[in-house]
Amino acid sequence: MASYDKPDVSEREVRDRGEKEEKKEEEKGGFLDKVKDFIHDIGEKIEEAVGVGKPTADVTEIHIPHISMEKAEIVVDVLVTNPNPVPIPLIDINYLIESDGRKLVSGLIPDAGTIHAHGSETVKLPLCLIYDDIKSTYDDIQPGSVIPYRVKVDLIVDVPVFGRLTFPLEKTGEIPVPYKPQIDLEKVQFDKFSFEETTATLHLKLGNKNDFDLCLNDIDFEVWLCDVSIGRADLSKSTNIAKNGEGYIDVPITFRPKDCGSALWDMIRGKGTGYAIKGNINVDTPFGAMKLPITKEGGETRLKKNKEGGGDEDDEVCL
Repeated sequence: MASYDKPDVSEREVRDRGEKEEKKEEEKGGFLDKVKDFIHDIGEKIEEAVGVGKPTADVTEIHIPHISMEKAEIVVDVLVTNPNPVPIPLIDINYLIESDGRKLVSGLIPDAGTIHAHGSETVKLPLCLIYDDIKSTYDDIQPGSVIPYRVKVDLIVDVPVFGRLTFPLEKTGEIPVPYKPQIDLEKVQFDKFSFEETTATLHLKLGNKNDFDLCLNDIDFEVWLCDVSIGRADLSKSTNIAKNGEGYIDVPITFRPKDCGSALWDMIRGKGTGYAIKGNINVDTPFGAMKLPITKEGGETRLKKNKEGGGDEDDEVCL
């Protein structure tokens, strides 16, 4: 081969090498595109096969399992449905209870549990309202009133494919701020009197200062004469006391006069004797059962003789 032919060979080699490199790049790019398409197709098929979907949540009910003079315990039922084949964790639950746009209580419940795959579960959120905190913040919320409330809940879950989702939920209702019932001992009717054992009937008046009815189921209290306990009384009897109304109940009691000290003898001799009543009543209300305290201090008793229609004299303690 002549020497003048070598430049042509060199150019041809360079051109062939460039074409091969371009072909390799094209093949490489095509391969990556095919891999991406394959992965995308596989992902779609997996999503269709396993049925990945967004969960749903709803506030189904609000319970008030316990109400006292100090606080109200509230349980919010949230029904969460998980259509996915894997469990989903509840990351956080933010909650707020407000009344007429004013915050009563708020907080965060972290790591609230897990919702099982292809299932529905009711998540119970325990909340608590402290009445002293509410009354010290808002002067217009008075004992005995019924206030409207709105519960707002943000349920945060972690779902495959979708990631973190927030479900804003809310529900409204009413909640009472209880007022302690008033109790007065109108009179005591002695049924049997002896120094060893005396039976009597206490005629009680109960005042309901609440804006809701009280259905009395049980009353349990202790009676003192001049700081000396004369006995306890417990009666299971159903009596309805209308809102802002009064009710009457007769309660039998048995005690030993010789254990009462000088208080009973002062009362028999016609002297005024101080008395006190302390105890509890169990009632049903439109908001659930309540156990409310009853107290009466500073009362005064005096014994007098009553005679009606020429019959036998009855001993009564008049108040």
